[in-house]
Amino acid sequence: MIWASFTAALGQLADPRFRRVLWLGLGLTLALLVAAYAGFVALIQWLVPEMTDLPLIGPVGGIDTLLSFASVFLMLGLSVFLMVPVASAFTGLFLEEVVQAVEDRHYPALPPARKMGLADGIIASVNFLGLVILVNLAALLALPFVGPLAPVLFWAVNGWLLGQEYFTMVALRRMPRAEARGWRRANRARLWLAGTLMAIPLTVPLVNLLIPLLGVATFTHLFHRIVAAQQAR
Repeated sequence: MIWASFTAALGQLADPRFRRVLWLGLGLTLALLVAAYAGFVALIQWLVPEMTDLPLIGPVGGIDTLLSFASVFLMLGLSVFLMVPVASAFTGLFLEEVVQAVEDRHYPALPPARKMGLADGIIASVNFLGLVILVNLAALLALPFVGPLAPVLFWAVNGWLLGQEYFTMVALRRMPRAEARGWRRANRARLWLAGTLMAIPLTVPLVNLLIPLLGVATFTHLFHRIVAAQQAR
């Protein structure tokens, strides 16, 4: 069920609505990272004077410029960590379009879904972004204690996050939150495994930028297949 859902999502990557969401998400993510870097450099220029008196050395200039150049490497490192969660958050804003594209193609007989308003999308995206950053920061703090198992920790943590959040976001279009929470609890192991399938490519540069889009599409298929399998019993 999980693999079939993933391959079905891959098969729809050429869909114009998928491409639109992908480029919007990436464009907004890059714009945010560039704006954050510009703000960081401006803060350095404002806080660090052009001339600084160092003990035993005397006045030294150019420290602000040196720090500005050094900040490029800092932001590159942060972008690796932040690119996926930020892209995921922006993708959440366009969740409706991705899920609708999947349902139009693969589940055309479904009744109209409950529309998620812009406020709902923003709240879900912000909550997901905050949760991803918080949990990954905790995982980073644990890295010195797990050694070579660090990738496994990364996959496990993000697999759990992706499984929980993507399933919930898709399910809320078709059922109340309490009911969606019940379905999620009943299928937690399967969702964790599916989320891990999404989390493993997060460690592959460029490929990881497709994960928010593929995750939403995969969990759309998975949600409908889980519900259909339960109803068939």
